[in-house]
Amino acid sequence: MRYFKFFIITCLLGMLFSCGGDDDICESGEGTPRMKVAFRSAESGKDRTLDSLYVAVDYGSGKVQLGGVAKADSKLIPLRVDDSPYTDVYFRLTNKGAEAKVRVKYTTKSTYVSPGCGMKKAYENLTSELITPNPVQNLEAGQNQIENEDKTNLYLLF
Repeated sequence: MRYFKFFIITCLLGMLFSCGGDDDICESGEGTPRMKVAFRSAESGKDRTLDSLYVAVDYGSGKVQLGGVAKADSKLIPLRVDDSPYTDVYFRLTNKGAEAKVRVKYTTKSTYVSPGCGMKKAYENLTSELITPNPVQNLEAGQNQIENEDKTNLYLLF
C-alpha cells in the first residue's frame, strides 16, 4: 500500500510538471506577415475609402477569393509562402465587375520562430507591376519590405 501511494503521488507530480508552456501556441503575431494595401485617389493623391472591394489571390493552384469588404481604407493580403518570386493579386470594386491584376515581386527570407509556429517568411525588395489596369489606374510603392503588418506596402490609385 505504501508503494501504491508513492506511485500515485509520483504520477500526479509528473503530470503537473510535464505540462508545457504557452510557447507552442502561435497567437501573438509571430507568423508570416501579410502585405498591407491602401487606396488613394488618382486625381488628388489623397487617401481614399472604397465603398466595396473584392480581392482574389493566385497561390499557384488557381485564384482563391478572399471575399469582399465594405468601406475599406486598407486590406491585408497574405502572399505566397512557397519559393515563388511573385504573387498575382486581383482587385475588383464590385462582385462581378472588371478585375485589375497586380503582380507583386519580392525576395524571401525564412527565420525560425518556435516549435508551434515553425518558420516565418519575411518579404524584401517588394516591387509591383500593374498587368491589367481596370479599375486600378496606377500603383504607388510604399515600404519595400514586410516585417510586420503596421506599414503600408502598396497604394492602389483609383
